[in-house]
Amino acid sequence: MNLASAIQATAETRYRPAEKPTLYFIGMTTGKSAIMKVFPHWANQLGLRDAVIQGIDCKWHDEPAVYRRAVEFIKSDPLSKGALVTTHKIDLLNACRDMFEELDPYAKLMGQVCCIAKSNAQLRGIATDPVTSALAMKAFVPANYWAQTGAEVFCMGAGGAAISITSQLMEPKHGSNRPRRIVVSNRSPERLAKIKDIHRQLSQPVPVEYHHTTKPEQNDALLNKLAPHSLVINATGLGKDAPGSPLSNAGTFPEKAFAWELNYRGTLVFLEQARAQTAPRRLSVEDGWIYFIHGWTRVIAEVFNVDIPTQGPLFDELSESAAAVR
Repeated sequence: MNLASAIQATAETRYRPAEKPTLYFIGMTTGKSAIMKVFPHWANQLGLRDAVIQGIDCKWHDEPAVYRRAVEFIKSDPLSKGALVTTHKIDLLNACRDMFEELDPYAKLMGQVCCIAKSNAQLRGIATDPVTSALAMKAFVPANYWAQTGAEVFCMGAGGAAISITSQLMEPKHGSNRPRRIVVSNRSPERLAKIKDIHRQLSQPVPVEYHHTTKPEQNDALLNKLAPHSLVINATGLGKDAPGSPLSNAGTFPEKAFAWELNYRGTLVFLEQARAQTAPRRLSVEDGWIYFIHGWTRVIAEVFNVDIPTQGPLFDELSESAAAVR
């Protein structure tokens, strides 16, 4: 197995046994991710000096047999320790649910796995996104923000990240500090039905609207109706996994809003659209870098059974070493 390049996964891929403790990255363009440069530094800092990382690239909404082939290999190979899953979180679990001996409560509720880990040859599926998205938002959304501003959330996309972010914003532990309204849009009616069902199971009092949008102009119309201070999220994958943006250049952000692009690499058209309105609309614009840091450190902690704090000196050291090779 060549650790210098990603494996293009198919239903017939013949995976070679790992020669060192290996963390896999199941995505689409994994070789372009900063994690390929960051991981060796983190491995040294965390005492995982023999550990390596290997990308596995699948097509968007790939065939179930492709996911099953990859997961079967990780499960059976002794030095294959686990994986981070992005883009394919829902599709992979749909294809491989019977291969997991354990799913954490979030994975069961949300129908997705962000992390594959092993314990005594037992495969565990973990949905880390609800935790990591909350940590990422904590880094830029002020404390008690929703209660103080009456802001709303517009999440474009209804996949794994969107499910995690919107669901954790509704949690009872937040009390009155929850968005006044959540708006979700997506071009897949099936994905909208899925996220609506998950929200229904949460039985939370935050009003949610679901909109089937097939054109950027339809998202523009929803954007124009948001309250000031609202959070606008690009959770579609457009700008990284596929070209473009869910908005047109005519879309107008609410005043004093947060614009959050979940990705940190790619053409990131949505990010540029938001930056173009930063001054006139007084926006705060965030990319997905801190989300990247929290997402990867949580998965590494689970896969290698190491303690990685979410703040403090060690977390700061990991963040700094990642930024140095970004």
